[in-house]
Amino acid sequence: MTPQIAKVEVIPGYKLCVRFCNGEARLFNIKPYLNKGIFKELKKEAYLKKVRIISGGVEWPHEQDLSADTLYYRGVSLSKSKKTLQR
Repeated sequence: MTPQIAKVEVIPGYKLCVRFCNGEARLFNIKPYLNKGIFKELKKEAYLKKVRIISGGVEWPHEQDLSADTLYYRGVSLSKSKKTLQR
């Protein structure tokens, strides 16, 4: 079962840092979604920063959303991403 989202924040480069209730943190790259339908609006950094936790996922004001499953399973463990960035 996917853990619940405890906190979400926008990281430069169109990434979300998602912290889950089990203590894990994942880095989710939103760039692949930016040219698809309703997600195009997320290209605007000010709008992207309006992300909030709602109904087991994250959502923006015009109802773009991503599920906790997507963020958890497609996100990269924050400890793994730090190792990659240090190389």
